[in-house]
Amino acid sequence: MTIKLWDLAGAEDDRRFSPNCWRVKMALRHKGLEAEEIPWRFTEKDAIAFSGQKLVPVIVDGGREVHDSWSIAAYLDEAYPDRPLLVSGDEARTLSYFFKHWVERSIHAGVVKVIIVDLFNQLHEKDRAYFRESREKRFGKTLEQFGADRNGALAALRGALEPLRPVLIEQPFVAGRAPGLADYLLFGAFQWARAVSPIRLLEPDDPVYAWRERVMDLFGGYAREAKGYPVWA
Repeated sequence: MTIKLWDLAGAEDDRRFSPNCWRVKMALRHKGLEAEEIPWRFTEKDAIAFSGQKLVPVIVDGGREVHDSWSIAAYLDEAYPDRPLLVSGDEARTLSYFFKHWVERSIHAGVVKVIIVDLFNQLHEKDRAYFRESREKRFGKTLEQFGADRNGALAALRGALEPLRPVLIEQPFVAGRAPGLADYLLFGAFQWARAVSPIRLLEPDDPVYAWRERVMDLFGGYAREAKGYPVWA
């Protein structure tokens, strides 16, 4: 039975921008698992009410429901141990968990300041009022004020990526010689931006740029073929 994945979409059904959903989609392909990707919007809470919460990603695999990208990745390794592992060993799992929180606090927080207005413009009309109200309450300012210093936010984001550069000079993937969950944890942030914004996050001579190119080519170019702005963005 095909796994079902509820996946955040913009105004167009095939513009999928959630960084956390991208983590899961790459993880599924790493495991060689087929999934039905169901478009979902912020205001469609009833569609995932069965999961007992209001956020995607959510998967259903047979009779099993799992939500949260980290929990889904752990489930996939537990349920399908005969397929390529996303994380191998307790030490790698602990380091990946640390990396997850670093990405969310340092990279997601930086990306959103760069793309917030573009993101809003890509939302489905029925999501816009909810998104503006909830995010402006969270930020304590309007979306436009929050994203006003785009150049400063971009410089800060590039600076936050500095710890990764020596790693990606020495090895092709964050996880080592081959891609793993750590790569997908980070890659979701870049697909989030590429789906909604034309801004160039990385320069071509950046080792992170070269890494992103390698990840976009995985699984037959699955991520590269997704709707979004040109891959140099």
